[in-house]
Amino acid sequence: MFRVVTNLDDLIKVFIVRGIVFIEEQGVPYKIERDTYDYAATHVLGEEDGDPFAAGRIRALGEYAKLERIAIRKSYRGKNLGNKLTKFMILTAKELGFKKFKIHAQAYLTGFYQKHGFEIVGEIFNEAGINHYVMIRDDLDQ
Repeated sequence: MFRVVTNLDDLIKVFIVRGIVFIEEQGVPYKIERDTYDYAATHVLGEEDGDPFAAGRIRALGEYAKLERIAIRKSYRGKNLGNKLTKFMILTAKELGFKKFKIHAQAYLTGFYQKHGFEIVGEIFNEAGINHYVMIRDDLDQ
């Protein structure tokens, strides 16, 4: 269902999901949605029966693994896939050696990420025309 991207075909699928969710649904401009960090990030794809439905990327940011570009296509929402994707991304980041995690969560999703152990740090800010909060999770004691 979820896997780390290891080939160009899967990376294209990731960009398709992100295009549908961020560019089409949320109105994020292409020049903001795609950036140079895509070249060095670890990408995650969710696929079912050959149909890509979820995407995310993990980027090293100092001692933090930053979870970014997390997207689930609308027809797949409400099926607990966001929880599964978030858990998969955290596990993948841990396998990469990270024990601290960061996310720029869209404001309406802060409760969702709090259930995954993230805490809000700082004030609300606008990114790509959408309100966000920086959230962190620290697993150093685990």
